[in-house]
Amino acid sequence: MAVNSSRNRKATAAGKTARPVLKAARDEPATGLDKLIHERTRLALVSALAANSSMTFNELKTVLQITDGNLSVHARKLEDAGYLECSKGFDGRLPRTEYKLSQSGRAALQRYVTHMEALISAVKRSG
Repeated sequence: MAVNSSRNRKATAAGKTARPVLKAARDEPATGLDKLIHERTRLALVSALAANSSMTFNELKTVLQITDGNLSVHARKLEDAGYLECSKGFDGRLPRTEYKLSQSGRAALQRYVTHMEALISAVKRSG
């Protein structure tokens, strides 16, 4: 998807070479980002789990400062995609739900971070 701004069209028309389109944007546009991870709450959830071996539901809720329902919905989407592993049990008589990032989730986060780094580098080079 090439971006051709008004300034680039004028430069080309004047016989000057237009600025090259961002390589990262052309090769892997932002629309190529993993939309499942790109959503703010899910990115925060995956990032928290990447920094910890596992976290309980209540720990995640506190760290992310979100409601029970919001955490449940986002965690379920990530779990359905195979990015999270969820285990349920009891701590005494209290229910305990624990999450950890799966290998697939770690790989997806690494791809996402690599993609974002490429986009950032391309923007810095073009500026």
